[in-house]
Amino acid sequence: MGTIDEFNISPVGLISKEFLNHGVQTFHEACLFVQSLPYKRNTDKENPKIIFFDKCGTCSTKHALLKQLCMEQEIDNIKLVIGLFEMNGINTPQILDTLTKYNLKYIPEAHTYLKCHNQYFDFTKAGSSPIDFVDYLLFEKEILPKQINEYKVRLHQDYLRKWLDADTAINLSFDEIWDVREQCILDLSR
Repeated sequence: MGTIDEFNISPVGLISKEFLNHGVQTFHEACLFVQSLPYKRNTDKENPKIIFFDKCGTCSTKHALLKQLCMEQEIDNIKLVIGLFEMNGINTPQILDTLTKYNLKYIPEAHTYLKCHNQYFDFTKAGSSPIDFVDYLLFEKEILPKQINEYKVRLHQDYLRKWLDADTAINLSFDEIWDVREQCILDLSR
């Protein structure tokens, strides 16, 4: 795995200034800062600074914050990407019991991460690594920070509907599979 591009943070925008106010001077420090925060859903995903208030975040809010920082610093070679991958008991052992309960080998999960020079970077939590999902990717698309909410959910749900239609062995409705997915997310938060 390579290294993501480095740059010093200048006080040119709200996110940049907030990082500087927290003693974060470089992009690498910003990546380590968000990675060190607990994995937990935020109270307001529409607020780009919510991670600083909640002192936690998800793959979406953490990587969107880093991308917003890049945009403020006019760094355009670091991309924000949503990928759908096969979340299973191997790459995500915390969800094995839930998958087993519903007789599922995996569930397609949306994950947000960064790409730089065609290399993957995951700052979701301590120990996160692209190795956990890259080999299981089903689909990926570059997005903007403002697309981590409704757009990401719609993209994920559309994919799940097509997956359910294509796999007739799964005897769950869309609402049921979404509930299973929500339980898996809860499993990850523990």
